[in-house]
Amino acid sequence: MRAMRRLILASSATLVALLVIAPAAFAVGGEGLLGETSDADVTWGGFILIIFFPLFVGFASLLQAHLEKRKHARDDARKARERSSEWSGGW
Repeated sequence: MRAMRRLILASSATLVALLVIAPAAFAVGGEGLLGETSDADVTWGGFILIIFFPLFVGFASLLQAHLEKRKHARDDARKARERSSEWSGGW
């Protein structure tokens, strides 16, 4: 019950902070961080996103496959140690 109360308090505090800060984002007069943007800037930004996300997913998949391979090798080594009489019995 106490954790739920904390979660509600934190969520409401975050929402209020975002609502207070949001008008400052539009105070620049409609210009972005890099100044006035053209259609070419928006197009190149879109191309960058189109290239970034598949590459990110591909690299994340490769990393996950590598980590899974290590996990299975570690499990196989543990099972081999359990079956081996050399590792059992202690001193």
